Amino acid sequence: MKLAYIGTYPPRECGIGTFTQNLTKSMLGMDKQAGPQNEILVVAMDDNDQKYAYPPEVKLSIRQEQQTDYLEAANFINLSGSDVCILEHEFGIYGGLSGVYILPLLHRLDIPIIVTLHTILDSPSYNEKAILKEICKMADKIVVMSQKAIVFLTQIYEVPQEKIVMIEHGVPDIHFDKQKSKKEFKLQKKKLLLTFGFIGRNKGIETVIKSLPGIIEKHPEVLYIVLGKTHPNVLRHAGEEYRNHLLLLIKNLNLQSHVLFLNEFIGETDLFKYLAASDIYITPYLHEAQITSGTLSYAMGAGCAVVSTPYWHAAELLTQERGRLFGFNNHEELTGILNQLLDHPETLKKIQANAYEYGKNIIWPKIGKKYLQLSKAILAFPKQEIEKKETPIDLLLLPPFSLMHIKRLTDDTGIIQHAKFGIPNLKEGYCLDDNARALLMVLMTYKQKKDETALEFMPIYLSYIHYMQNKDGTFRNFLSFNRNFLDEVGSEDSFGRTIWALGYLIGNAPNDAYYQTGKLVFFDAVPNFEKLQSIRSIANTIIGICYYLKTNASDEHMLEILKSLTAKLIQHYEDNHSENWKWFESLLAYDNGILPLALLHSAQIIHDDKVTEVAMETMDFLVEHTLKDGTLSVIGNKDWYYRDGERSFFAQQPIDAMAMVLMFYQAFLLTGEKEYLHLLFTSFMWFLGENDLRMSLYDFETKGCCDGFENYGINRNQGAESSLAYLISHLTVLQAYEVFYQVDVLENSEMEKALHN
Repeated sequence: MKLAYIGTYPPRECGIGTFTQNLTKSMLGMDKQAGPQNEILVVAMDDNDQKYAYPPEVKLSIRQEQQTDYLEAANFINLSGSDVCILEHEFGIYGGLSGVYILPLLHRLDIPIIVTLHTILDSPSYNEKAILKEICKMADKIVVMSQKAIVFLTQIYEVPQEKIVMIEHGVPDIHFDKQKSKKEFKLQKKKLLLTFGFIGRNKGIETVIKSLPGIIEKHPEVLYIVLGKTHPNVLRHAGEEYRNHLLLLIKNLNLQSHVLFLNEFIGETDLFKYLAASDIYITPYLHEAQITSGTLSYAMGAGCAVVSTPYWHAAELLTQERGRLFGFNNHEELTGILNQLLDHPETLKKIQANAYEYGKNIIWPKIGKKYLQLSKAILAFPKQEIEKKETPIDLLLLPPFSLMHIKRLTDDTGIIQHAKFGIPNLKEGYCLDDNARALLMVLMTYKQKKDETALEFMPIYLSYIHYMQNKDGTFRNFLSFNRNFLDEVGSEDSFGRTIWALGYLIGNAPNDAYYQTGKLVFFDAVPNFEKLQSIRSIANTIIGICYYLKTNASDEHMLEILKSLTAKLIQHYEDNHSENWKWFESLLAYDNGILPLALLHSAQIIHDDKVTEVAMETMDFLVEHTLKDGTLSVIGNKDWYYRDGERSFFAQQPIDAMAMVLMFYQAFLLTGEKEYLHLLFTSFMWFLGENDLRMSLYDFETKGCCDGFENYGINRNQGAESSLAYLISHLTVLQAYEVFYQVDVLENSEMEKALHN
């Protein structure tokens, strides 16, 4: 039998990775003479662009935030000859909101699926619940590691009980003599208390530290070892703040000689030596919401006496005199229990013996055998038929997302506005339009992909915007390469695009510094909102206000400004439309899709039927004139398209295609109709050659986008505007694909909430 596994995997330092590796080895079915009876392959999950030197069984890796990697992995597994796929599921290791990126992979697998659930939430969000229900629907069998998990799955997630199998968390079959282990660590004269695993605030280690003074009074030989590194996610966002807090607590309680931190991620052999040397193992978690604990299972497998707070897994496992429980945050109760056990060695030994007896039944060879039996049982029956989720968006047609050309165009002032072919044209300097677009793009990139390069660029573009703002809240637009202002007040269009980017920033800032700066610049500009005359500036400003209101819905003043600006756009439509010309002006000019797009955004906020009606009418009118033959043909900027005149086909520009992509995405969010995803993807493919010239504007070598096409062919210059239009469109396609899978698994009553959030 050939088995495929999806999960994290060593050398990535992750508990699920260790679990996956142990499971694969235990399922090889080793025969002393014939060797392995089964064949395995692993698809490993990477995180945050980290590169790992995986062992040979890892045949493919998936970058967590790269959606196309999931689709390629599905194709790889289907063609690998594997009989069964085993997925290790934990929300945090898969990309997208609540790990939604795993769904398209599972939908595409042609072989039976076993899902091992490492976390099951009792109070999930809409998305978490819907996504886990969908995973369970696609799974042929679901493995859980506690009885409580079965109750949650059946009662909260409505999973049929016959689909669920209880298989305990496996532990290595490693045992060491207690006295020899103590001697090796020079702990012969110590009573060792131990906690191991990744360190974070939810571990409750401070509870144990606070309990120690009352223990040391009676047992001065006690040493508490905390073995483990700070969790990588905690380290990334909060550094060693928690560990430093604990060290200060130790110092204040004068416990330096009784507490030892070993900041390591150690191998299983050394870990089991520490477990053997320990007298009592402690898991002091702060909350009950822990359905499975690998560290607890390891301690039981090593025959440790465990003292724990009553989180779900511990409350279930530590029955039948296999351990002791104490209340959450209750260090006084912990002091009493530990003193009682240390005072009565015979009780301690009885608990250790009971734990050892239980641990003999969960060693990996026995657990692996249960998974093998389950896999064989599944193969004895036809694979369940699951309706395939089809979307008109084919991500495998997209080039890999790259900021390489943007990096080339960006210096410490901002993004250079023009390029000669793929080389920055320093003579043209910088402009506000492009730095606003660039800020929007990197915010979208970081939100979608957690790309650190995008995070590095944010302060550059935001600083440029801040620098260009005048005292009255307006903005200059152009800056020379030697940083001289080239105008006093920029165009209204550049103003509007800046407000769009700032509004998006306020709702999607990666930290408070960016949020506060963006908010300051945004509100300094507010007095100019209702002075705007250009309809595209009004449209861009509307979009920025809508993004702001999504996270600041109670701002009544801003809502009134939104209604006022929306009314201006509607009035332009009333003044210019006719039976055969349903548009805001007497011509289709540039960046046309931005006008219906603004109304689609506004309709989502103010819920005005008239706004929705005009948005849909003008969008349909634009579709009629640009998507007649199933290919996007945007209005050329050479002569545009005047009412009763001839439309221009040349000087088609990327910002027009971008506006169409964004317009259809917003229409999908507003209506939930999947036809708009088809139109969105058709519009995006304009960049890749599905256009009037049948030539790609995206340059696969430079990773930039050409500035459009003329009657002579492609304009090979790759300025900021064009390349940013491509990247924003690319990110929108990825976002649309993700949202499709989110809303497709929700109940009808919940779908509207997902679309509007």
